[in-house]
Amino acid sequence: MENNILKDIPDMNSLINHELFEGLERERVKRAARELLGELRSKVLEGTLRELPALDECARRILIKVEEDKIPSLRGLINATGIVLHTNLGRAPLGMPLYSDAAGIYGRYCNLEYDLKTGKRGSRYSHVESLICELTGAKAAMVVNNNAAAVFLMLLTVAKGKRVAISRGELVEIGGSFRIPEIMEQSGAELMEVGTTNKTRLRDYAAAVEKGAEVLLKVHTSNYEIVGFTESVTIDELAAFGREKGLPVLYDMGSCFMVEPKLLGLPEGETARSGIQAGSDIICFSGDKLMGTAQSGIIAGREDYIAAIKKHPLARIVRSDKLTISALEATLRLCRYPGEACRRIPVLAMLSAEPEQLRRRALSLAERLRSVCPSWKVEVCRTEDETGGGSLPNMPLPGWAVAVMPEGISVHELDERLRMGRIPVIIRINDGAALVSLRTLLPGDEEAVVEAIGSAYNGE
Repeated sequence: MENNILKDIPDMNSLINHELFEGLERERVKRAARELLGELRSKVLEGTLRELPALDECARRILIKVEEDKIPSLRGLINATGIVLHTNLGRAPLGMPLYSDAAGIYGRYCNLEYDLKTGKRGSRYSHVESLICELTGAKAAMVVNNNAAAVFLMLLTVAKGKRVAISRGELVEIGGSFRIPEIMEQSGAELMEVGTTNKTRLRDYAAAVEKGAEVLLKVHTSNYEIVGFTESVTIDELAAFGREKGLPVLYDMGSCFMVEPKLLGLPEGETARSGIQAGSDIICFSGDKLMGTAQSGIIAGREDYIAAIKKHPLARIVRSDKLTISALEATLRLCRYPGEACRRIPVLAMLSAEPEQLRRRALSLAERLRSVCPSWKVEVCRTEDETGGGSLPNMPLPGWAVAVMPEGISVHELDERLRMGRIPVIIRINDGAALVSLRTLLPGDEEAVVEAIGSAYNGE
């Protein structure tokens, strides 16, 4: 019986010559047909297929595979979670304004390492270095592919073979098991813990210097805070102490702003300029967090240290590419005009969104959703949004969302339908409702959300 079914499986030619594929790229059709034929044979041999689909049905399945093959794995989607810097969703969105500014070089050759004035070889850092220095007050700067690389390269260049004092409360682990102690070990620096987990004083650093500490390192805890019975040394205090002792002070800021947080209505947050003004010899921080641009690690500070880091062999391994540098340049140019930056850089616009504005948008979206899913319950509710991305961990953002409570399907099934739609929509689930948070919707997203939920309602 099994052999008979195997013999009846359509041959390749009869499949790819079906009228349904007229005008389609033949190689795509053949690839999809091979995949279908392989599936049919496997199911017959497993005993799970007793009757073959008709030729027309086979052709229809092949056509679906052809269309699915055109869908890339890495796709744009809609972040309706209310988490501005969602690590799993690519953190900072560039948005169309920044993308458009940088898009001119994407499909063409560019002057990445070519000096147009002299006609000679140039430096990829030159496109952003002066902008970083202008915005931070640093004397020199460079860019690598992320802040983890920036921290490692900084330590490898400045602290290799030296004893580095760091507060025990700052020996952090961030995403991907990136642990400061292990990075220090790999860089060749010798870790000297000072203070305790919850309390570190300047005298603890002084004691470390007496025992031979040669470098002072401060690490922003980024994704957590120690509260209660605590004490820590500020970067201003540590930098002053470093100057007194003639020791370099390195500051891993993790994430920081290029504009003043007060312009965003936020009660706290550091700027990159504050790290330099405090007296740090080198600072480093992420580009795709509070700065709101492409994934990158920015290193800025003293000219001699930055020059040495640029020359280190590892710098070439972790350097940024032309797409990152173009997006970073567009962002930095905007940051010279803080008011415009707060409007045009999506992360800054989301962080500074007024609750009343979000409420009005939620009311409008809810009304539109009721028209496409009339039998489902749709309400507007308050939410606590988040910055995310290991930034500002204890600063909830008052927001508004639309809560959709489906009937006939579970909220988890609705979640799946939205994830698997033409444009994936990522939501939060809370108390049996699908929450669509307005804060993280980009311009034009509301229209797509209405379409996606309407399709889910109709079982599409």
